[in-house]
Amino acid sequence: MDHAHRILTDRRGFSLAELVIIVVIMGLAAAIAIPQLDTESYKVNAAVRGVSTKLSSAQRLSVSLQHNVVVALDAGNNRLRIHEDANNNGTIDGAERVTSHPLEDGVTFGRGGAGAHTFGGAPINFTRTQDGMPAIIFRRDGSASEYGGFYLITAKSMAAGEDHNVRAAEIVRATGKASWYRYGASGWTRGD
Repeated sequence: MDHAHRILTDRRGFSLAELVIIVVIMGLAAAIAIPQLDTESYKVNAAVRGVSTKLSSAQRLSVSLQHNVVVALDAGNNRLRIHEDANNNGTIDGAERVTSHPLEDGVTFGRGGAGAHTFGGAPINFTRTQDGMPAIIFRRDGSASEYGGFYLITAKSMAAGEDHNVRAAEIVRATGKASWYRYGASGWTRGD
């Protein structure tokens, strides 16, 4: 009888009531935490990283193909247009490859009320254009046509005046390197 008594009293595991209490506590914690989650920040971070990657790819492509690659920023349609300019004349010719890359859904060019970065205050800060759009040219040695950059923000953050969700992408002329920055209370800090 002693052995049978130990089996009945020495049970391991959780009762149904204990599991229900844990599920309720987890639900309450989620209800408190989820509204605090800043999804706009994640969205604009993904966008600036994606655009920086596209710019770096265009720069490397210019080196590997040994001709210019033009990246035009289409603010009206929230996209990048990458033109492989095989004859280096700055215009799109029939046989040259052109690809279009939209920004993340809900992300647009702009800086809202955030302070200007060193490259300028306009949403897009490049002086050259291609088909009326601001553009940067990556040359066959990997350099860029000029120093400049642009700002990205979500439409929701712009409407709400959330300047902490503004990101900047900067292109260095000598190396063609693209870097990104985030805006906060202390100004612009380099992203990771």
